[in-house]
Amino acid sequence: MKFVTFQTGDQQLRAGWIQGDLIIDMHAASGGDLPRDLLHLITDYERYADFIRTLKPFRAGDEGVYELEEERLAAPLPRPLSIRDFYAFEQHVKTARGKRGLDVVPEWYQFPVFYFSNHLAVKGPGDAIEVPPGCGALDYELEIACVIGKEGRDIPAEHAAEYIFGYFIMNDWSARDLQQAEMKVGLGPAKGKDFATSLGPFLVTADELGHELDLEMKAAVNGKQLSSGNVRDCYYSFGEMIERASAGVTLYPGEVIGSGTVGTGCILELGEEVHRYLKPGDDVELTIEGLGSLKNKITAKSR
Repeated sequence: MKFVTFQTGDQQLRAGWIQGDLIIDMHAASGGDLPRDLLHLITDYERYADFIRTLKPFRAGDEGVYELEEERLAAPLPRPLSIRDFYAFEQHVKTARGKRGLDVVPEWYQFPVFYFSNHLAVKGPGDAIEVPPGCGALDYELEIACVIGKEGRDIPAEHAAEYIFGYFIMNDWSARDLQQAEMKVGLGPAKGKDFATSLGPFLVTADELGHELDLEMKAAVNGKQLSSGNVRDCYYSFGEMIERASAGVTLYPGEVIGSGTVGTGCILELGEEVHRYLKPGDDVELTIEGLGSLKNKITAKSR
């Protein structure tokens, strides 16, 4: 299923799923039997799943049914419990470090590493991305992310699929000049990353994609394709990432695990000879097979 959060004409956020060219508001269409938001649905999905399967297909005009093209999609999880972003594509690591005259450290091959991003700065499809203060090198990052669907701790990689609810596209926006300066201190990324992370447009359940993720990934700026890769090229699997994240720590439904940038998936890696860094007015579109397209426009900081 493709789950969404969307905004209707009354500016209220609602949640549900896609049925053809319709959006089903799960709370209204179920007569109140389903929750109003995806976080609560995910948290208790084992109880709700059987009920959802009993529902008959909805039709235009039914209570809680909207035309997809007439409504604005938001981030599927506007406020996830957390965002852990990994660094799991070898090509990206090699190229990005190589541009700084650095080799890949041996530890990278020993375990997957991640940082925590700002889960309160999530953006959705069509949202404007403001250039952060002091940034002169704004970049996109083409990533896939999974959402944890079941509580677990010390989860073995071979059992991690049981804990994945679904997947969506993730754009880990990066202020490269801020990031590079602060990481020289030995911490970060911090202000280079915490201003925005885009998620969406759909949260596609894991059963719809299968366990072997062989999905083409692309990124374009102003209609020109710059990045191309495949989820299968990830050096570390989501199972291995979840095993690392849950070691000695409990993961909860609604937490997000990002893959890190696919090879060629950012301007830093491609080089400014391929494309300049992003400026106000630029349109950025990330596309992953089976997960849709996530579009955002860059804007100047609002006064």
